[in-house]
Amino acid sequence: MENNTKPDKLNIFTTQIPEEYNIPEIHQREYLLNGELVPWNGAVQEVWSPVSIPGQDGLKRKLVGTIPHTTPTESMEALQAAVDAYNNGLGEWPTMKVEDRIKCMQKFVGLMINERDLVIKLLMWEIGKSLADATKEFDRTVEYINFTIDAYKDIDRESSRFQVAEGTIAQIRRAPLGVVLSMGPFNYPLNEIFTTLIPALIMGNTILFKMPKHGVLAHYPLLKAFKESFPKGTVSTLYGKGSEIITPIMESGKVNVLAFIGSSKVANGLKKQHPKVNRLRAILSLDAKNAAIVTNNADLDVAVNESILGSLSFNGQRCTALKLIFVQRGVADEFVKKLSEKVSALKPGLPWDKDVKITPLPEADKPEYLKGIIEDAEAKGAKVVNEYGGYTEGSFVFPAVVYPVNDTMRLYEEEQFGPVIPVVPFDTIDEPLKYQIEANHGMQVSIFSNDAKEVASLIDPFVNLVSRVNINTQAQRGPDVFPFTGRKDSAEGTLSVADALRSFSIRSLVAAKVNDTTKDLFNTIVRDHDSNFLSTDYIF
Repeated sequence: MENNTKPDKLNIFTTQIPEEYNIPEIHQREYLLNGELVPWNGAVQEVWSPVSIPGQDGLKRKLVGTIPHTTPTESMEALQAAVDAYNNGLGEWPTMKVEDRIKCMQKFVGLMINERDLVIKLLMWEIGKSLADATKEFDRTVEYINFTIDAYKDIDRESSRFQVAEGTIAQIRRAPLGVVLSMGPFNYPLNEIFTTLIPALIMGNTILFKMPKHGVLAHYPLLKAFKESFPKGTVSTLYGKGSEIITPIMESGKVNVLAFIGSSKVANGLKKQHPKVNRLRAILSLDAKNAAIVTNNADLDVAVNESILGSLSFNGQRCTALKLIFVQRGVADEFVKKLSEKVSALKPGLPWDKDVKITPLPEADKPEYLKGIIEDAEAKGAKVVNEYGGYTEGSFVFPAVVYPVNDTMRLYEEEQFGPVIPVVPFDTIDEPLKYQIEANHGMQVSIFSNDAKEVASLIDPFVNLVSRVNINTQAQRGPDVFPFTGRKDSAEGTLSVADALRSFSIRSLVAAKVNDTTKDLFNTIVRDHDSNFLSTDYIF
């Protein structure tokens, strides 16, 4: 599998770190609990960068810093803080006026922006995200928060009136659900987590924020912003091994919403730990093995370019990445040739290198895993067809185009979550359709064809198998105003700006019979602003 003849372009590791991107080691010794940054004097966990530094003993990952390794004791204290802050819906945050909650969120955004440069650098050092992608992640997250604020205003404006039906007058608004446990992935440790945390928070829920596997220090500069922007107990942070600190939280039955982005296996285990599953709302974004389908009628240049973007953006470490490419046999050889040439021309390097496309991988065991699934494919008849494909050094793996892949290979079934592109030749469209029908996942598909009748014939079956059908473009999450969900084991609930606000709330209403007494009563409450719920205030 491996091509270990090392050309100059693959010599990415160096002792020369540009001064503007260097950072001192950061040793976090505090965490956010009940509105305070509480000192931590217990065990810590080392944070090692995927960026390795060459030395006399070979490559060694750079130490970024250390983080708290808290215990179940601290996790239960955080849970109690969230429960107390919610106070059965009577707490300061859940009963606060919508306008005031928005002001708190706007304050948070302002304080967050002040930490932009440091957070971007930490994303580069902790998970190997390129400068361009790390910058995009931060800025997109700020944009997402602002979109969420605007969407929340829209929802509240629609609710700022009374409705009359069949002799009953009512006001219908959205109310919070309770304590939310928010857990997210390492690949987008800021953006993905905030797409659940922010809407859950602004709707009036209280948050237990479990840090991701990698990218923990990137959140450290934001703890003060959380502390200063929201009432105490509204947000508390959790550190440590999930199996140790999350289990007692779920078993307590005090979590009302599980917001989780990760594997379906972990999500299923977490839900089973809750003693009252019927009371637990789950908002989940899970596994995906998104397929691309390139037919004989495709523009191959478009298909190749979009397939590379879809397969290798952030080294293919995205749930929305294209992880299996079906190519009709009539154009398969030409497609693979074009794809291989373009992949081999991609620039590898360190996160701050100009125009870098492929960077080191944050998961220490990922290179060995990728080697294993490629060797499995080779043993069953496939080949790595691109130059440098599969070259590995330390945490760095150059992308491998593997062809021809078939359904006996691990690459056909397993979500590789890394820079490997399996290409499957097919004769009739029934083959990729059969794959999607039998797959455990149902997030997205990308169809490449310029034949209108062919595209139409594919749209109709695939919209009932996946949640998004992309035509002549890569799979992706955005724009954030569009629904983001999945079928089968890929998701539960819907995320997008407006959908997420609804997912983390429930419609509640105040109703009464229409008569003069009710009119006088409601008018008095509204006029005197005695209720934060029963109100006709219009937020601009």
